[in-house]
Amino acid sequence: MGQVIISLAAMFASLTLFIAGTSLLTTVVAVELGSDGLSTLQIGLVLGCHSIGFVIGSLFATRLVRRVGQIRSFAAFAAVACSASLIHPLFFDGVLWAVLRVLVGFCAAGLIMVLESWISGRATHAIRGALLGIYQVVFFFAAALGQYLVSLGETDDYPIYTIVAILIVMSLVPLALTRSEAPAPDTASRLRFRQLYALSPSGLFGGIAGGALVAGFSTLAPVYASDIGMSLSDVSRYMAFAVLATMAVQWPVGRLSDHFDRRLTIAVISSIATLAGIVAAVAGAADMRVLYIATAPLFGLAACLYPISLSMINDYMDSGDPIAASAGLLLAYGVGTCIGPVAGALAMQSLGPAGLFVFLAGVFALFSLFVFWRGFTTPSVPVADQSRFVPIVAANTSPAILELDPRHDLYMETPHVFDELHSGSGTAHAQPESQRDELPPSAGRPGV
Repeated sequence: MGQVIISLAAMFASLTLFIAGTSLLTTVVAVELGSDGLSTLQIGLVLGCHSIGFVIGSLFATRLVRRVGQIRSFAAFAAVACSASLIHPLFFDGVLWAVLRVLVGFCAAGLIMVLESWISGRATHAIRGALLGIYQVVFFFAAALGQYLVSLGETDDYPIYTIVAILIVMSLVPLALTRSEAPAPDTASRLRFRQLYALSPSGLFGGIAGGALVAGFSTLAPVYASDIGMSLSDVSRYMAFAVLATMAVQWPVGRLSDHFDRRLTIAVISSIATLAGIVAAVAGAADMRVLYIATAPLFGLAACLYPISLSMINDYMDSGDPIAASAGLLLAYGVGTCIGPVAGALAMQSLGPAGLFVFLAGVFALFSLFVFWRGFTTPSVPVADQSRFVPIVAANTSPAILELDPRHDLYMETPHVFDELHSGSGTAHAQPESQRDELPPSAGRPGV
């Protein structure tokens, strides 16, 4: 275990530098766009382009990596992302910045894929869960660090973008100097959306809602904070607090979802987050303590939707590799990240800064109502037959890290007939719509 962690120190160092750089850039761009007279809708469109680029990159960057290798492709992605960061302060133009956000998002997907495939390639059955835990801590630490760095310079000044470029290009150094051999990236198989819907409509919509909520808050919260009069240092601290809150909330929510009916759990936490969003919308601008208290459950629970939704889908799988289901849900999450910034910006343009929290509360409310309805109309999986909750970061994550999911080990040891689900002819697809969240307790789910 210790030797593997030491051998991966360079990968985690590269990951920390890169995530810190991109996290810093996202907040800086959001604050700068908000202070330069663009409409809220224009801001949302520009910021949402990062998610579009990331989704495209997660689908197609593998081809470049396979063609030229891990380190060379990483260097190319880092060079383009670094250059795009430095172009921001040279020319302020909404269309240009939108293109730059697409470029940075595409390169981010490629860079993350290289790092995560390297990390997952060194995982063994004994340390898979531990590596996933270390990855979680490193990711959240780096994201919070990037937010704290926002206060180092003005968003309309060149130095802050230089810091972003330094962090991104320095992420290449640990990787370039490592003596470890680069693993060949695998081509990830994905379940289609209709297959995920057949397994669990609540799980599929939970993945999409989670992406919309996380991306909507991450990109537009700095704009909201600036609009209500926060200084740049206050914005920095607020965003860092929100990131750390997600890490604190994951474990207790995961424990609850393992010990109680999972659909009931996700409906209840969505209702709690709805109330938190309403409180933030009504009183957040007037009292910073209220804003912080409401943000912790709101953003923290938003980040929990993807892993809980993934666990729900695994509860209903009777065959197939869980990694294929994870990759499919991750793409659904990516679709949500493209929707969130634009929809949230529309709400802010119509209702003012508080519209962001109205949007977040609305998404949570609609999702909780849908899950409650599903719970009343279709039976749930017994708690004893539920798969275990596995906390997985979905934001800025490629399918490569899904290999660290311990549920994958069970499939590798006792392979299921993946062709049934992959071809759309499996048990789940043969059921009527009213029963798509339901499978018999003994239908061959993992652990049964």
